[in-house]
Amino acid sequence: MQNFRGTFVNKNRDAWVEVNLGNLENNVLNIKNYLLEHCPNKNNPPELFAVVKADGYGHGSLMCAPTLIACGVTHFGVASIDEGIELRENKITAPILVLGASPLWAFENAIKYDIAVSIFNDEHLETAQQLYKRLNKKLKAHIKIDTGMNRIGISYDNASEFTNKVLNADYIDLKGIFTHFADVENPHIFNRQIAEFKNIVEPFSEKFKERNIKVHCLNSPAIFLYPQYCFDMVRMGIIMWGLSPFSKENNTMKNMLPVMGLKARITNIHILKKGDGISYGHTYIADKDTKVATIPIGYADGLDRKLSGKIYASLNNKTIPQIGRITMDQIMFDVTNVNCAVGDVITLLGEENQKDTIDTWAKKLDTINYELTCRLKMRLPRIYVR
Repeated sequence: MQNFRGTFVNKNRDAWVEVNLGNLENNVLNIKNYLLEHCPNKNNPPELFAVVKADGYGHGSLMCAPTLIACGVTHFGVASIDEGIELRENKITAPILVLGASPLWAFENAIKYDIAVSIFNDEHLETAQQLYKRLNKKLKAHIKIDTGMNRIGISYDNASEFTNKVLNADYIDLKGIFTHFADVENPHIFNRQIAEFKNIVEPFSEKFKERNIKVHCLNSPAIFLYPQYCFDMVRMGIIMWGLSPFSKENNTMKNMLPVMGLKARITNIHILKKGDGISYGHTYIADKDTKVATIPIGYADGLDRKLSGKIYASLNNKTIPQIGRITMDQIMFDVTNVNCAVGDVITLLGEENQKDTIDTWAKKLDTINYELTCRLKMRLPRIYVR
């Protein structure tokens, strides 16, 4: 893969998300090697399906897709037909699947842009049949089976009948069949779901092979916990971005590297005198003369206001605490013990920051890392590095 370093940003902004494509490559290749070692059929390892919904979890799906393809990814997953169209309009030709439910009126665009949709009811089949009669083109689709997520999908009781109906529908180009797990860290829940999925797909296995219909069920945590169920394809999500999907520390994540960083340049330095407060509400009062650095990033950029006074950053190889309330566009740090100047870069997230990660932020907010990476795409430009 080529050595790459570039910027694709609004240069009038001194705060940005930094996306490390080298780390993305590292993660995908680690997943690939893990599967080669642990999947049942080492001569026929599963294909790699990259989930790039929500603009690649905030990392930028369009810029990351070429790296993913170069690493061996064969399929992409999105949340909506619009996300799939964006990939198509930017010359991504690999198969794309809309993982969620698509509105019936949008099926025509799915056909137009060669995007597969998830199907799981008779209305989907009727619409596909009507479109075939009118356009003489088949809707590409994957059957979604609900084995316990209880969100979307054909129910387990009706899944066999529905699958047989789709296989015999000459107006649908069936490309795959899949399910999604609710909690792979709970053996009771996982074992019930995988048993139901196997019960549905195994009787059709020969037909699936004949027609190259992909069977897939493993999501990010399941790839590392249950590689024996890799079937034809695995869906890489949050682990691809170097972030853990596990509730507890898991050794399989040790070689994975965070892809996203968050940085900003100092726009002002001043001295806060002892006894003075800072930011709205003066929630922080200086107990001594304090040197303060301001950077142009705030909650409008996705930096949660509830993190005020709870996070740390790195500046010139030293850890600095954030002080005062996070505002819409700016935050302040105590840089008393750091030799610094306006224009120096403060790293909020990234390898330079040894104190905080997106995971530590998530714990402080009682949420998950997925949510925070998605938030950070609001208005921050991205820089892609390698």
